[in-house]
Amino acid sequence: MPHILIVEDDPNLGFLLQDGLESAGYAVTLCTDGEAGLAAATGETYDLCVLDVMLPRLDGFSLAQELRKKKAQVPFMFLTAKAMKTDRLQGFELGCDDYLTKPFGLEELVYRVKAILRRTTRQVDAASASSAVQPAEDMFRIGASTLEFKNLQLHVNGQTHTLTDREAELLRLFAQNPHQLLRREEILQRLWQDDGYFVGRSLDVFISRLRKYLQPDSNVKITTVHGRGYKLEVAE
Repeated sequence: MPHILIVEDDPNLGFLLQDGLESAGYAVTLCTDGEAGLAAATGETYDLCVLDVMLPRLDGFSLAQELRKKKAQVPFMFLTAKAMKTDRLQGFELGCDDYLTKPFGLEELVYRVKAILRRTTRQVDAASASSAVQPAEDMFRIGASTLEFKNLQLHVNGQTHTLTDREAELLRLFAQNPHQLLRREEILQRLWQDDGYFVGRSLDVFISRLRKYLQPDSNVKITTVHGRGYKLEVAE
């Protein structure tokens, strides 16, 4: 039974979310402030964290940042009354898997939760199958740099960067297809199963981050093919 952490300070909404997800077959832990949510997330393993943005003691964005430091691989989604693009983009920049604006229907939340868990389960199963058949696929040489996919580590010119799951997945996709055009729609569907506006902006953020990480390696460049997609170029 998947275990879900909900961090929501509205007691009535929190109860409804917990009851609805439990009725859908999930184990649910409910916390009512950010610090309690962080303590729960640190001390227990969850399949998904559902975080309200406006929380007492520690807001949802700060909670997500701390959560990424401690447990980089846990998926999470935001719930918020804010509908501004900047807030949604900030959520995706932090690596969230989805973003739901209040008010919303319980059926929609359950659907989105199922979609995230289905996607992350497929990724885990695929990674397990790949490692069983070809263990070396965990390591990728990219010019003079090295990606340790399982450990979310990118080594560039003596520096080590800890990546988010999505950054590692994106860089692995490039490493598996050097010098090949990867269309934006293909990347979005493969990594997000969605090619909407906000995930598209999230992709732009991750591309910029990877370029910054790889900049010290002059042999490697992620180029933009305008109107089409991206290409990883590695000097011979």
